Amino acid sequence: MKKLILSLSVAVLCTTAAMAQEKKDATATITTQAATPPPTTLKPENLAFTTETHDFGTVPEGPAAEYEFRFKNTGKEPITISKVQASCGCTTPSYSKDPVLPNKDGAIKASYNTNGRPGPFTKTITVVSNAGTKVVTIKGTVEKAPTASVPENNSMIKTN
Repeated sequence: MKKLILSLSVAVLCTTAAMAQEKKDATATITTQAATPPPTTLKPENLAFTTETHDFGTVPEGPAAEYEFRFKNTGKEPITISKVQASCGCTTPSYSKDPVLPNKDGAIKASYNTNGRPGPFTKTITVVSNAGTKVVTIKGTVEKAPTASVPENNSMIKTN
């Protein structure tokens, strides 16, 4: 009798363990399927920028240098931009979170902080979307702001 109870207990434990493993496998399959994005026909060339490099030329120090990169969705599916990142903190990109429909235009705005940055600059902005990754570039030269027009008087004047 004890052998029969022991055999039944082992059988129940084995069956329970097998069922738990099957459930775990099924959950892993469902999770894997849910994490896989639907196939897309979009390619990086479907994110067609009018220009991928903008040269500001010479700009004055102080005000931000801004440029809007325009692009067209030449694919057959909406393009969703998931991330836009500048190569450094002196450049601030902005963009619309709304999908860009096929044959419609979108834009990425780049703003370069010129304050305290005289000299030449070249900065990149990486655009990540469901059509792939593209890199656009801004460049130019910041002309140092003129010093004050009234010279500072550092001499000591003695008064009576």
